[in-house]
Amino acid sequence: MRRSVPVAAVAAITSAGLLLAGCSGGKGSSEGSGEANAATKGIVNASNEKGGTVTYAISDAPESFDPGNTYYAFIYNFSRLYARPLTTFKPGPGAKGNELVPDLAESMGKPSDGGKTWTYKIRKGVKYDDGSEVTSQDVKYAVERSNFARDVLSLGPNYFQQFLKDNEGGYKGPYKDKSKAGLKSIETPDDQTVVFHLKKPFAEFDYLVSAPQTAPVPQAKDKGADYTKSVLSTGSYKFESYQEGKKLTLVRNPQWSAKTDPLRKQLPDKIVLNLKVAQSTIDKDLKSGNTLVDLAGRGVDGQTQAQLLTDPKEKANTDNTLGQRLVYTALNTKVKPFDNIECRKAVEYAIDKKAVQTSLGGPIRGELASTVLPTDLDGYQKYDLYPQKYDGDKLDLTEAKKHWAKCGAGKTTTTILARNDRQDEVDAATTVIDSLKKIGVTAKIQSYPTSKYFSDYAGVPKFNKKNNVGMIMMQWGSDFPTGYGYLQQILNGKAISQSGNTNLSELDDPEINKLLESAIANTDKAAREKAYAEIDKKTMEQAAIVPLTYFKVLMYRSPKATNLVSTSAFSGQYDYLNIGVKK
Repeated sequence: MRRSVPVAAVAAITSAGLLLAGCSGGKGSSEGSGEANAATKGIVNASNEKGGTVTYAISDAPESFDPGNTYYAFIYNFSRLYARPLTTFKPGPGAKGNELVPDLAESMGKPSDGGKTWTYKIRKGVKYDDGSEVTSQDVKYAVERSNFARDVLSLGPNYFQQFLKDNEGGYKGPYKDKSKAGLKSIETPDDQTVVFHLKKPFAEFDYLVSAPQTAPVPQAKDKGADYTKSVLSTGSYKFESYQEGKKLTLVRNPQWSAKTDPLRKQLPDKIVLNLKVAQSTIDKDLKSGNTLVDLAGRGVDGQTQAQLLTDPKEKANTDNTLGQRLVYTALNTKVKPFDNIECRKAVEYAIDKKAVQTSLGGPIRGELASTVLPTDLDGYQKYDLYPQKYDGDKLDLTEAKKHWAKCGAGKTTTTILARNDRQDEVDAATTVIDSLKKIGVTAKIQSYPTSKYFSDYAGVPKFNKKNNVGMIMMQWGSDFPTGYGYLQQILNGKAISQSGNTNLSELDDPEINKLLESAIANTDKAAREKAYAEIDKKTMEQAAIVPLTYFKVLMYRSPKATNLVSTSAFSGQYDYLNIGVKK
């Protein structure tokens, strides 16, 4: 996600004035789309007009539409149309989109026991699209299936598995739990109340429950891995049809009520998502209005970018923004020769970051990076442990060769992974390969589709060892807009799993693990941010990650889309809750 991942002043919200300033364009709204970065400052084409079809497209197929079995920011964003988590983010431009608000819950969580117990009341009267009422037991079951049945649903984060109190009790998940009692650490004293009991205080738990893993799932309707094909809706839209690998169609959920949902507007009649569409075709269709949104929110391709930036009128319809994301190469600390820290340090110096930046599209796609934390997250501190020196355009490899000699690997071969439906990522991997040749490393690229990248290949320990995967291309976004929400799932040893793993370096450093655990228990925000900066530096000292660029996205605003607002909460994507179609 991932978050993307892509989850504050917190207050109860009313339906009036939440997203739209009105059809005439009020404060914080932008009436037209003829200003570059307009959606990062306000709402473009604000409108309450109902009707029509909003069409999305994506260059591959998402790993899953199941809210409990996904970890991409764009599905976190999109799934809110049909699945309501306990909390979510208020639609707003840029950093304003980081404001966390209640969604399925009536209010934010009530902490007790020093932050080890969190209680939520869910809204009364919320119904599934089949007319049945949502209960707190459904929220409990959703967390159990998404975090404790990793052999069936492996693709989401495992925060709850790590932090719920009775994880050590041998609970095997709802598909194997013969007692059917479920987790003792999640209580449901009545149909509206859900109580989470944690091992340790978790100061940012309200952010944690913004994950779609808390969107309710009735146990009787769960189909395991096949639930993705017909998710039961609690949002403003429901599944009408799903053609795997081709198209998903959503229509209005007749059981949705604005009285129980101050966030959603239910504007279009229908929402269509076309799958496996070439990026160049998506870009063309965005300009013509045949497609209103690129679901992945990764921005236009290189050829389209060049056209937009040389045409002032077209450039005025773009948004270029940071999204709490980093493009990096993960170095596998369990695979030779990168199990040797000197080899890893050599790579830190050897990869030509300027060349990588160029392959990604230049500075408009991201500034050169030297830290794990992105610049737009609290806790970021500027430093560079492996400064690169250039003679003109030529990178000085003195330090790289010095550390490679210390590592003693000599001429070696390795494998680097990338996603084959992301040409910029393949191009960046090719540049990394060219850089490493100069210190004696011969790398070969293996590329796989986004839909299977994490489940079958990248970060899967057995696959890594069998295929000599020493490096993995990655773009990571914050799970929620704090240092912990960014760092935990890529650095904590407890986050390593056999499939769906995002700790691609397989780093399991006791000191980093301890710092993460103590930081999240601290109720002092400033102290947490100081700890996140320290974790960042210790990770760079381990040379487990090679930061390449602080990712920026260049998105094209469809002339027919209303209510477009680019939000940091979902990696700079447009907020998908209330996009409509201009008549």
